Amino acid sequence: MLAFDTQNFGDGGVTRPHAEMLKAVWGSAGVPAEIVPTPKKDNVHLIARIEGTTAAAPLLLLGHSDVVPVERDKWTVDPFAGVVRGGEIYGRGALDMKGANAAFVTALLRHLKEGGRFDRDIIVLTDCDEESGPYGSRWLAEHHWDKINAGMVLTEGGWFLAQKDRTTPMLITVTRQDKVYFNIDLVADGTATHSSKPNPDSAIAKLSRAVTAVDTWLAPVTLTPVTREYFSALAKATQDDGFKRALELLLSARSQQARERAAALVVKRSSYPWLHRALLRTTHSFVIENAGYKENVIPSTATLRINCRGVPGGQRPRDFLADFRGRLKDRDVTVKLIGAPGESEEDALKRLDETFAKPPSSIDSPLYQAIGAAAGKTYPDAVFAPALFEAGTSLSPWTSRGIPGYGVYPYVLDNDQLVTMHGNDERISVAALRQGTEFMYRLFDRFRVR
Repeated sequence: MLAFDTQNFGDGGVTRPHAEMLKAVWGSAGVPAEIVPTPKKDNVHLIARIEGTTAAAPLLLLGHSDVVPVERDKWTVDPFAGVVRGGEIYGRGALDMKGANAAFVTALLRHLKEGGRFDRDIIVLTDCDEESGPYGSRWLAEHHWDKINAGMVLTEGGWFLAQKDRTTPMLITVTRQDKVYFNIDLVADGTATHSSKPNPDSAIAKLSRAVTAVDTWLAPVTLTPVTREYFSALAKATQDDGFKRALELLLSARSQQARERAAALVVKRSSYPWLHRALLRTTHSFVIENAGYKENVIPSTATLRINCRGVPGGQRPRDFLADFRGRLKDRDVTVKLIGAPGESEEDALKRLDETFAKPPSSIDSPLYQAIGAAAGKTYPDAVFAPALFEAGTSLSPWTSRGIPGYGVYPYVLDNDQLVTMHGNDERISVAALRQGTEFMYRLFDRFRVR
């Protein structure tokens, strides 16, 4: 899968060759698979269906085929060659999420090779446009719901974290909720003129000053039932006494000031600081900057796109936006919430309110129980817990219908590997992938007919 260049630059990628390869893999195992084309040429979904022995609601495995673009000159290996070096598999998508797809598919093929049958249909959807584009899982649900209707869904999400030694499994999580995704733009206006006459009314300078004002600012810490359970499990799992004490301070804090102090200590002590900072609050990341068009012209406008991720049940997006605007009220910039085309700001905020209020997936399901059982067998010395996913997935078509959806990346990662997600030299451990595949085999074993 890594050898297929499925880069998605924002409007979908070329996924047909990748889908045809997987269709042949399924065909060799006697599993029917269908390529579902989208209106964009060579941008397709693949649906394989393993027939079960009863009419129980199907289990759907959701894995995306597209990957984010690469900066080739920043990689030390060919990002589309599947290079194995130093016990690690390198390649765009190795972590997110072709590695998970490989574990899902390989574990199922092993069961089938053994002659195994399952107590329900298992649908394996390899979708496109997860990383952006109009023809992702929502489009598929609108046009082909009968092909993907299921009783429960598993996709990417929960992290398998290591102790401070970077290898010993510490915490095995399954995500039951995604953070709330929204974008805002900072826009600065100035005087356009010849570049030979610099002036104090520079749009770029105004924007830069505004960025400095919010660069290190952090939104307030909030603990929800989901994140509180996660950090409680982390406190039980860690062998680092200092980290454990910081987590206990966070969980026992009775005031916002004490909570903020404890959260800062948690992040400082954590072996996964960026991940844990993201799970504590609404985040804002500077992602795209646009200004100028010619070197001898001072531009009249400069714009910065900021991607935000809110904690469901924590700080509402509308409250974050109001706070953000308050911090920039004297910076001579405009803060715009980016909604859907033609959507007013209030309509966008109402939509985000609905997403914010959506409850996490129930942990009372056969799939959640199977994940927990597989974790106990594969990682007996680690703690298992539900969690919040700091990013987003394609689960909305199912969870919006009340169908439980969960996420796992089934391999233990250290922080250096975790940071390569959407970054350079993306990679996972060969040994961890093998162990993660065994985890998936044991998960599917819970649905196997005896």
